[in-house]
Amino acid sequence: MKRTNSLLRVTALALFLFLYAPIVAVVVFSFNEGRFGTDWQGFTLKWYATLPGNQVALAAAWNTFLLALCSTVIATFLGTLLGYALRRYEFPGRRLLGRLLHVPVFVPDIIMAVSLLLFFGLVRKWSGWFELGLPTMIVAHVTFQVPFVAIVVRSRLAGLDPWLEEAAHDLGANAWQTFRSVTLPLMLPGVLAGAMLAFTLSLDDFVVSFFTSGPGSQTLPILIYGSARRGITPDINALSTLIIVLSAFATVGVTLLQRKR
Repeated sequence: MKRTNSLLRVTALALFLFLYAPIVAVVVFSFNEGRFGTDWQGFTLKWYATLPGNQVALAAAWNTFLLALCSTVIATFLGTLLGYALRRYEFPGRRLLGRLLHVPVFVPDIIMAVSLLLFFGLVRKWSGWFELGLPTMIVAHVTFQVPFVAIVVRSRLAGLDPWLEEAAHDLGANAWQTFRSVTLPLMLPGVLAGAMLAFTLSLDDFVVSFFTSGPGSQTLPILIYGSARRGITPDINALSTLIIVLSAFATVGVTLLQRKR
């Protein structure tokens, strides 16, 4: 038994090192004095100090945050309604729709990006004025975010006792009062978890954003990709570190909020 426990601990430690060592390397080398290469030439904060003056990086950061925020709000609303309907109502094709919900999760990003680009191209051909930009990126992100939110919300509802809603009806509450006072507070942790997942997916998405972006809608992942093709530099590591910190704060914040509730 002791030998088995030791083996499990070593395996777990190796997995954690494998997962987090690249992230730690990015953070560490964002403070490297050297401009190129992986040779450590001293500690500095100048790469972070130059970011506020980098208008291209600031514009990309604003586009990234706006895209993630708008798409998350829309996807959370639609995904919550979809997950609630799939769990609480019976209608023709419900099981088929529940199975199709997993298709966007398994479809490779490149296939999703090409299909969306083709769809937007057809819309542009029919309308004559449609252009790629931030609106198309929001629609594209909502497309792959909604299934994740719906799956999380549906899973949360699966663990709730439906008799609580029946008890609210027996006490005189109508459908809206029951949903607002009973169902929504109980399913809120699932809604927040789905929103956090959608926000994180939007922050680090590159493929779909790259295919559906237009002039003036460059995001941080696209900017980092374009800069990395000329060589990994500390300013790229600094941008990547900021994305990591933002994602970590979002995760910790939602976790603390759920624990408080």
